[in-house]
Amino acid sequence: MVTIKAEPFDLNFNPKTTALVIIDMQRDFVLPGGFGEKLGNDTSLLLAAVKPTQRVLAQARKQGMFIIHTREGHRPDLSDCPPAKLTRGGKTFIGKDSPMGRILVRGEKGHDIIHQLYPMKGEPIIDKPGKGSFHATDLHQILLDHGIKTLIVCGVTLEVCVHTTVREANDRGYECVVLSDCVASYFPEFQRVGLEMIKAQGAIFGWVSNADNFLAAIG
Repeated sequence: MVTIKAEPFDLNFNPKTTALVIIDMQRDFVLPGGFGEKLGNDTSLLLAAVKPTQRVLAQARKQGMFIIHTREGHRPDLSDCPPAKLTRGGKTFIGKDSPMGRILVRGEKGHDIIHQLYPMKGEPIIDKPGKGSFHATDLHQILLDHGIKTLIVCGVTLEVCVHTTVREANDRGYECVVLSDCVASYFPEFQRVGLEMIKAQGAIFGWVSNADNFLAAIG
């Protein structure tokens, strides 16, 4: 067992039953020309999470920790994209052409993970049609098969896919530690409040820590 310095209190965890989960670090979200920018967001705000996550990923690989990546996106025929998501305000842009291919469509350049955090062989990629990483995926089964009890969570965006995944994980009995500098939002206020919500009321959804604390715990 090791201890990570965290809020609202430190957490003891076993690295052998812990997985690093990196959520949706895809070109469509973090680079210009994709889904995030089409919605009017400044994608550069998400890039702040890349370098800290690189450090965490490198150390997790060195320690032999189980690592999972997720990608949000849909089948080319969009048959797994609910009408409410596809037509929301007429401005979702899902399936439309962009400089990186059809937006949020599996197999397109924009759907894939940025090169700085690209999965290595043996690191599962969970392709999900929704915000949560457990919805309509085999993530829970994979975690069970590997005896995972604790999740170290990184990725984007904090208030949407990260938050949804952490809430889903909490309901399934996993301990979640969100690394504050390894997650990001298009909205700084959402970043602050989103982290407060996770650790509120005695870690009601999980714990909040950071990359340095994680590295100190498992290094």
